[in-house]
Amino acid sequence: MVSEVNKDDPCVVLTKPLSLDGDSDVYRAPNLVRRILSLFKNIRPGSDLTNFQLPPLFNIPKSHLQCYGESVYCVSKDLLHSCNNAENPLDRFVAVVAWCISVPRPAIFGAAPYNPILGETHHVSRGTLNVLLEQVSHHPPVSALHATDEKENIEMIWCQHIVPKFYGTKVEGEVHGKRQLKLHKHGETYVMNSPNLLIKFLPPGLDWVGTVNIHCQESDLEAELCFLTTSFLRRREPHSIKGRIYQSSSSKTLYEVNGHWNSIVTVKDINNGKESVIYNAKEVISGLKCPVVKDPQGILQSESAAVWSVVSEGILTKNWEKAREAKRGIEERQREGVRERNSRGETWVPKYFNVFYSKEGGWDCSPIQKLVPPAPIIVPF
Repeated sequence: MVSEVNKDDPCVVLTKPLSLDGDSDVYRAPNLVRRILSLFKNIRPGSDLTNFQLPPLFNIPKSHLQCYGESVYCVSKDLLHSCNNAENPLDRFVAVVAWCISVPRPAIFGAAPYNPILGETHHVSRGTLNVLLEQVSHHPPVSALHATDEKENIEMIWCQHIVPKFYGTKVEGEVHGKRQLKLHKHGETYVMNSPNLLIKFLPPGLDWVGTVNIHCQESDLEAELCFLTTSFLRRREPHSIKGRIYQSSSSKTLYEVNGHWNSIVTVKDINNGKESVIYNAKEVISGLKCPVVKDPQGILQSESAAVWSVVSEGILTKNWEKAREAKRGIEERQREGVRERNSRGETWVPKYFNVFYSKEGGWDCSPIQKLVPPAPIIVPF
């Protein structure tokens, strides 16, 4: 879907979110494994791929910022409402576990979103939930997210730093950073991390892997979720999740968690053995609707869908020369901006976030605004 706004405003290209099975309408190319391996032929195993630039042939027509945002605002079933309206702390914690499982989304093998430029933003609303993202650092790449729902009294604050590493027959995108979900109505803050994205070349495939920990200090509850995939040594099912929900103070297990992040996840009550479904991927991330422009005049020049619009048009029309030239121009303007700031002795200051770094805790951020305003781009119900 392509949206053209007034000629005095930026052109905006918006595409539908990725489905459970990937999105072959957005990207399809032959001989992907051979092409991908050719990209890495001169890269040593264990290398950091943070600064590696993909040609447009390997891009999907959207930015990483848009993909991060979609994991929050593109849903068919409102799990956040369930988190906020559960009757007791344990039920709310189980609902938050289900919401956390909904955040990692399917990806397309052989293709990746654009690396956001410094200062790029993405601002979208779904109902009363307003979501704002900003690329607060480019080297290393760090993205910040702030989302608020004034009606539900919910707030999200994320700081995300991805380090992709090459291991010969696979690339693992290590996702560093803290995610917070705040249910102000109940005075509860849930702190969690993200699984890593594993890209395997032999056999070809994608999956989320690693351990996610969720902690709520106010309710003395924690969860440990292990995202697992198949391997040559272990013939388990891909997309698996195993874990538990337990009391922090005593480490007593309350629920066992089992299932698959792309289908069904259940919890089993340790006390009575009762098992119940807490997450159904088809209910939450199927039939997702493409965002649309509601207020063309309100779109910022830094909006992801505007920054990459010409590149996206080239990809969607398979005009690869147009896409290459447009992408090269964006990257060169970014390098020129760095040179100009360095010559003046200036450092980049994010517009919407305060950003911190420490050797112990890594990257973190705090939003400057108390509430995110309604966005010029919306997700229809």
